[in-house]
Amino acid sequence: MANSGPRNCRVGVDIGGTFTDIALELDGALHSTKVLTDYTAPERAILKGVKAVAELAGIDMGAIQQLIHGTTLATNALIERRGARTALVTTEGFRDVLEMRTENRFEQYDLNISLPPALIERADRFVVRERVDASGNVLLALDLASVAVVVDAIEKGGYESVAIGFIHAYANGRHEALVRDALLARMPGLSVSISSEVSPQMREFERFNTVCANAYVKPAIKSYLDRLVVSLKEIGVVCPVFMIHSGGGIVSVESASEFPVRLVESGPAGGAIFAADVARHHGLDSVVSFDMGGTTAKICLIENHVPKTAKTFEVARTYRFRKGSGMPISIPVVEMVEIGAGGGSIAGVDSMRQIRVGPHSAASEPGPACYQRGGTKPTVTDADLILGKLDPDNFAGGAIKLSVDASRRAMADEIGSEIGLDDIAAAYGTCELVDENMANAGRVHTVENGKNIADFTMITFGGAGPLHAARLCEKMGISTFLVPPGAGVGSAIGFLKAPFGYEAVRSAVFNLSRFDAAIANRLLEDMTKEALGFVEGGLDGKQPVLERTLFMRYAGQGWDIPVSLPLARFDTGSAARVTAMFEEAYGRFFGRAIEGLEIEIVSWSVKASSPLPSVRRVDSIEAGSQVEADSRRQLFDAASGAFLDAGIHKREDLSAGDVVRGPAVIVESETSTVITAAFKAIVQRDDCLLVTRL
Repeated sequence: MANSGPRNCRVGVDIGGTFTDIALELDGALHSTKVLTDYTAPERAILKGVKAVAELAGIDMGAIQQLIHGTTLATNALIERRGARTALVTTEGFRDVLEMRTENRFEQYDLNISLPPALIERADRFVVRERVDASGNVLLALDLASVAVVVDAIEKGGYESVAIGFIHAYANGRHEALVRDALLARMPGLSVSISSEVSPQMREFERFNTVCANAYVKPAIKSYLDRLVVSLKEIGVVCPVFMIHSGGGIVSVESASEFPVRLVESGPAGGAIFAADVARHHGLDSVVSFDMGGTTAKICLIENHVPKTAKTFEVARTYRFRKGSGMPISIPVVEMVEIGAGGGSIAGVDSMRQIRVGPHSAASEPGPACYQRGGTKPTVTDADLILGKLDPDNFAGGAIKLSVDASRRAMADEIGSEIGLDDIAAAYGTCELVDENMANAGRVHTVENGKNIADFTMITFGGAGPLHAARLCEKMGISTFLVPPGAGVGSAIGFLKAPFGYEAVRSAVFNLSRFDAAIANRLLEDMTKEALGFVEGGLDGKQPVLERTLFMRYAGQGWDIPVSLPLARFDTGSAARVTAMFEEAYGRFFGRAIEGLEIEIVSWSVKASSPLPSVRRVDSIEAGSQVEADSRRQLFDAASGAFLDAGIHKREDLSAGDVVRGPAVIVESETSTVITAAFKAIVQRDDCLLVTRL
């Protein structure tokens, strides 16, 4: 191949449930491709995609200088319960914390409420005698005899991985470390995770769940990452490999192997970063990102060009997207709602003779019926094909030929015959239901954050996102959405925009009336050192950006609010200044502060990251002339309930200022943008499609 000299060449790789997306940036130019995900050995799809995109760019493998990877493999393993055989070791008396949960009912009036099952069954949970209080003081020394009994049981049980979570270990993790040492002394190859390292935060249910999740996926993720690094070197990719974590920063592959639970939302985090970068370029302060792939749909709020973040989140909410109905994970994360609604989501009829879509997916194997790879169940992609949203001869750039007949048969057999609908009506019902599910998820997410979704601009990406964005906007009352260039591989592009970053979070209770500045300074210094240790290899001589946050509350309250903390050291006057900052923040959240109550800090966060590059603002362009379509086809319009004659436009043929009025479809190799009759699209100077209501 040509030109293997030193050039700025980076690759982003996103493994999804159906497709693996590859984006290669070479001296500012972007090359991308999509390949079907290989569930047997996910690294094979990466190798295939990297070879293909390097060929498109005309470079040798050795020219790649950096590879940044994100994956939903950890998420899927937790959702589908496909992890290692794992044991939990905990403090005597707390064996059932995972099952007792917080005793909150996420649906108060449902008498038949079904709680998500614990990740680790009771028979696989073991206890030892020990006890530490909330300040880290040892109340009961670790009983070595009970540790020996547990070590024997774990060895005989044939466990691959062990999670250790003790009460108040966030304040003192010494006992957890001693049990880990005892296990590894007997079984050196055992995978062990301890909560004081994985998630040193208060609230034992969330912390125990997090360390269990880390242990559950750790063997498989570590094995996969080891294979990936070796396989890349075998094809000539010898550059460093980095991972994107759930908080939206980049860490080394070694750190990711040790703490794989931080990868649980890594792919979706890349999408949020991609949307935030587009928002920065266009000066959009209130954005909702909509990422719809083959298996899931993700919705995230982005305000002032920054994705909303949190220090806990839930995997796989099972009950109408309600908080509390999923598996809580206590790590820094880009906050979003994620549902099983993607192109491969399977549609069927329930016992009430109603159409249901997801959460199960046909994924890449066997795939939707139209893929002709063995799948027989109707999916959202099959419905999109029947309704004219997809070109059967030009799907994924023509790499996959779609069968309309196979989609019609699947719709008729699995849905139409059950409830007396023809294949078109069944496809219409499937698309309407999945769009309504996603619209509901978006409404719930914004309401939970005290916002009105109609006030936001949508930025959509993912292979299926632009297909459904217009109809979602109709349902949610959003008047404008953007489809960036490369939308089909948006998360992979987002990886290339992400900073090196890591957030250290710890729980340590400080009452402001008895605030000790020296202890607080030592705590922040330790956390800063920890955070910088994860990112120093990616700073490239630049000064790191440090952000510090306190999580505070009135003493006796159950939950806390974030308060930004300046970088200065604490001194004798800091308690008064922090009090004022808390009261101001509390007033923003709840209308007014409360006089006379004690105030306390419960958790601390220090985030270190490499600085983001400056961006040039893209000003909106005036509408030019309306473009005539090269070809036309029938496109089903859900709002009118009928097929309409729609223009088909190739995105690469459009220029800045061109106007495309709906109904229309703008096609490109990795996705298609459906413009319904209620919208028009104007091509912007950076090739984004700005779609607005007529």
